[in-house]
This record gives sequence, structure tokens and C-alpha cells, in this order.
Amino acid sequence: MAETPTSAPAAPSDAAAPTTAATTELRREAGRRRTFAIISHPDAGKTTLTEKLLLYGGAVHEAGAVKARAGGRNATSDWMQIERERGISVSSTVLRFVVGDVVVNLLDTPGHQDFSEDTLRVLAAADCAVMVIDAAKGIEQQTKRLFQVARARRIPIITFVNKCDRPGVSALQLLDHIEKELGLRATPVTWPVGEGQDFCGVIDRRDDTFHRFTRTARGSSIVDDEVVPADGAGLDDDPRWAAAREEVDLLDAVEADHDPEAFAAGSSTPLFFGSAVWNFGVDALLQALQEIAPAPTPRPTTDDVPRPLEATFSGFVCKVQANTDPRHRDRIAYVRICSGRFERGLKVQNSRNGRPFTMHHAHAVFARERQDLPEAWPGDVIGVVGALDLRVGDTLHAGSAVVAFPPIPTIPPERFAAAVNRDARRHKQFRSGLQQLDEEGVVRLLQRGGVQDPRPVLGGVGALQFEVAVQRMKDEFGCEIRLDPLPWTEARLIDPEDVPTVEGDGAGVALSGADGAVFAAFPDGFQLRRFASRHPDVELRELVNTASGVPA
Repeated sequence: MAETPTSAPAAPSDAAAPTTAATTELRREAGRRRTFAIISHPDAGKTTLTEKLLLYGGAVHEAGAVKARAGGRNATSDWMQIERERGISVSSTVLRFVVGDVVVNLLDTPGHQDFSEDTLRVLAAADCAVMVIDAAKGIEQQTKRLFQVARARRIPIITFVNKCDRPGVSALQLLDHIEKELGLRATPVTWPVGEGQDFCGVIDRRDDTFHRFTRTARGSSIVDDEVVPADGAGLDDDPRWAAAREEVDLLDAVEADHDPEAFAAGSSTPLFFGSAVWNFGVDALLQALQEIAPAPTPRPTTDDVPRPLEATFSGFVCKVQANTDPRHRDRIAYVRICSGRFERGLKVQNSRNGRPFTMHHAHAVFARERQDLPEAWPGDVIGVVGALDLRVGDTLHAGSAVVAFPPIPTIPPERFAAAVNRDARRHKQFRSGLQQLDEEGVVRLLQRGGVQDPRPVLGGVGALQFEVAVQRMKDEFGCEIRLDPLPWTEARLIDPEDVPTVEGDGAGVALSGADGAVFAAFPDGFQLRRFASRHPDVELRELVNTASGVPA
């Protein structure tokens, strides 16, 4: 796409209907978009699968999801120092690339359960999710939690059963397990032949072909699958083949076939079997994402009315990230476009505060790499640079009519710690760094009694969040901090007028955040229940909306 300079376009009125040609172009471009997130339990192979999708999509020339013994490579999507040291993803990012005529926005999510909150924000921007399951472990707690969020948001799910070349449960048992744990009807598109060390490939039920499993050198390069008609696989006398054919006949008998309507409604999930580390099954999954994953559809606003794709520009901030380029101390807001055409220099309004904002610097994002983006369409997730006033959950819109999308739900803190500045001379860096991490959603910056505390309270879901906060404060702000654990393990959102009741009861404390959310924090579940029984008039809510601090 040519990147010709464009002047800053004026924000059009919502009443101004686009021309027929413009509408046709917008619908065509939106129809090319596939925006999806990958969710899984830690160690199920999510980052490996992400890297292999990039490889097969032509976005990278050599996969490096697993550190090689000789080269020490890291995943393309893992750009933070702590990610490279630990070999895990702790921050979500956007990976945009083109496959054929399809524009893929792959939203890579953190690979650790302590960063579930970041994953929830990313899911809000996705039109589809790929659920990665370890063939040996099935549905694990983290997967189940993320699936529940995806289901609540009516996000269709494609399932990739990974590590089929390792010992695991039988494929039929796995189908029953998925249906029991998630209430999803599993509709296998491919079916494994053999299990564990005896795994030799998959049968594609759509065309009755056999894809033979082969191992590639470290799985670092593309290898075309050997595909033959099922009746020519040369396995007629193999007991593995006989068992697989019998199971496929059973699936045919119960009509466990991919149902586009049930998939779109979120009641069924197509299954693909493979081994990401050996690149097997990745190509079939990528093709499925192009063919059956949904294109963008109208998104409901806060008044529960779907906003047409052809309406004037609108989108929402799903993530804020600072210092992806330490040389420039930058700040990027990731904006999911919901309607209209984006052009560089577009003038929009932030519905949270009514302030105007001109989108001069927007980029197509590929992890920490960027490319100037003169235009974008519904379904795209773009990186807006210099967005100092944008927060997660903000709605941006062009035109005079106010548009607001529902706030993004987040998880109440489960751990708390007091932040101590080890060097009083770096007080400014201490305050600005913690504020930055709070705005990004790395940790929550909280205070008691509405006054600034010299030892501010940090809240998070897991211990690793605090480790990331300490590391980033040191690396990016030159400020070493110590975190002293605080004795609260349960938190609920309360209304501001209930703060005196919480403080007066003595069972817990009231903590307020910069976004207006107020929490009641308790030492344990017992104290929480005691408080609830003594004060039934105080509403204790479990989910919080990041944009406004109101119940989800």
C-alpha cells in the first residue's frame, strides 16, 4: 500500500452518509480482516504456535519460539527483557501481517496466569480466539477462566490440540472432556492417527485426505505436509489406522461436523490436531483462520445498539504500552477500530472526557516494530503514538454524536504490596514510573484516605506482576524499589459512599485508584464474608470496568 502524505481530514458528521463507492470499499476491506487472540494455560504451547503462525504466514523467515541451544533465540512477540530472561510472555502485543488477500491482526496474549488481566483486555478487541490445549492435560484452570470470558463476550473459538506427538489422553476422551468442562460441542476438522510416540498424522475429514507427520529440524523452517488420499496412505494393515478410521466413522454417525452457525454463536468449536513445535498442523490452522474465522461485525455501544461498520470512525483503546523503544521513551495506545475508515491525522474525540485528539502518528504494529499507517479499517488494531491522555477502555470517535463502547472488565487485585523508594533523590521518577505502570495496567496504584502515601499501595493478580513492576522501574525509570507485602488477599469494588462503612467496620480497608474505582480489601475470605453479613446494604462487586470504575 503506497504511503502518500495526507492532510489532516476533518471529522465528518455521523449524519453524513458515505458514498456508495466508499461503502463498498469499506465493506471489502473489513471483510479481509481477521482479528484473533490466542489463549491457553501456561506451557500449552501458545507462544510456540504464535511463532509458527508467523512463520507460515510469511511474517518471519525463521521461527524462534523456543530458545535454541546454539543461538539463544526468543519469540518474536517477546520483546521485554524479563520475557527474554524467563522465556515467557508477560505482556500482550499486536502482530499484523498479510496472508494472501487476508490482513491478520494476531493479538498475542501473556503466557502466565498472573497476567490474566492483560489477556482480558486483548480479548475485548478480538473477533475470534484460538484456544490451545495440551493433548496430555486437556482443559486447565487458566484456560477455563479465559474461555468463560470469551463466551461472555460471544467470541467464536477455534481449538488447536497441541503436542499430539507426546503421551496424552485419547482424542475421544478429549472431546468428552471439552464438552463437559466448557459446555462446547467439539467438531473435529482433523483427526489424529495414533497417539504419543505412535502419532503418525491426521485425517482431514473435509476431503478425506491423510497428512503425514514428520519432524523438522527444530521446527524452524516451513515444510510442506505430505498429503495423500486416505485410501492411499499405505496404512491399511496398521492398527492405528483401523482405530482412527473407526473413530472417524463414529464422528460422521453423530454428525460432529463443523457448523458455521453454531460456531458463530459460540456453542461449538472446530478442532485441529497437531504439534506446533514440529510445525505440524499449523498450516491447516492458518487456512482455517482465513476461511472460517469471522470478519469484523457491528459492535454494540453502551446503549446496546450495534454500531454499523459504515458509520463514521470509532474505536476503543484495548491496551497502553510505554517504552517499547527505550531510546524515545514512547507511549503507544492500541486502538481497535470498530467502524469507519481511519486516515492519518484524523481528528477524534475521547468520549471519557470530551477532549479532542488528533491521530497524527499511527502505526501498523508488529511486536516492537512499527510501520507508518496512512489508513486502516474496521478490525484493525493500530498503535497510536504519543497518546499521553488515553487510557485502557477509552472510546475514540469522529463526528459530533458521542459514541461510547462498553468498558473493558478487569480482575480485582488479589495481592497487595507497599512500594518503597530506595533512593529519595529519585522521587520524581518513583512517582511518574508507578503512575505509568498503573495506566498501562501492569499493576494498580492505590491509595488510602484520598491522600498521597509515601509508600503507595500496589495491587495485582499474581506475584509475577510485582516482579515485572520492580524490573521495569529499574530498567526504564532508573528507580530501584522494594515491595513490602500487605496482609490483604480479597478485594471487591464498592461505591465511594460506602468507604466510611468499610473503614469504620475494621475488617478491611478502602483503597481508591486513579480511574475512580474504590476497593474494599480484606485479609481473607472469612473477613470478607463477615463484613458482608454485617453490612448487607453494601454492594461488593467482583468485576470492575477499567474505564469508569463501574460494575461490569
